[in-house]
Formats: sequence, structure tokens, C-alpha cells
Amino acid sequence: MAGTDKRKQSLYFPEEMLREIQEEATRQDRSLSWVVQQAWRIARERIKAFPAVNDVTGEPALPDTREEA
Repeated sequence: MAGTDKRKQSLYFPEEMLREIQEEATRQDRSLSWVVQQAWRIARERIKAFPAVNDVTGEPALPDTREEA
């Protein structure tokens, strides 16, 4: 079951956005993680519709050196 695989990941949000997420988590008596997961589930199809960088520039993407660690 996909819901049982838990991995720790650091995410960085602008201060105002984080405050809003924290307020919503408090309002719903849920964790920050739960709120972000629900937001992703709701927005996933819309985000997938965004053009990829390659689609906009027509050039192959350069490797992301941040992922080489």
C-alpha cells in the first residue's frame, strides 16, 4: 500500500505561505504534512498540465546538479 511508505523530505515555503498552511493545519487539527499531501492530491492533475521547460524552449533540459548529491 502506497500510504505506508514514509520518507522524510525538507520542503521550503515562503514565510506567508507557510503561515497559511500552519493556520489551516491548526483549523483542521491536522499536521502540516497532511495539509500539503491533500493539496498535492487536489492540484496534481492541474500541475501536470503545465508545460515542461523543454516544451517552452524547445531545447533539451540541462541536468539539475542539485540532484547529484
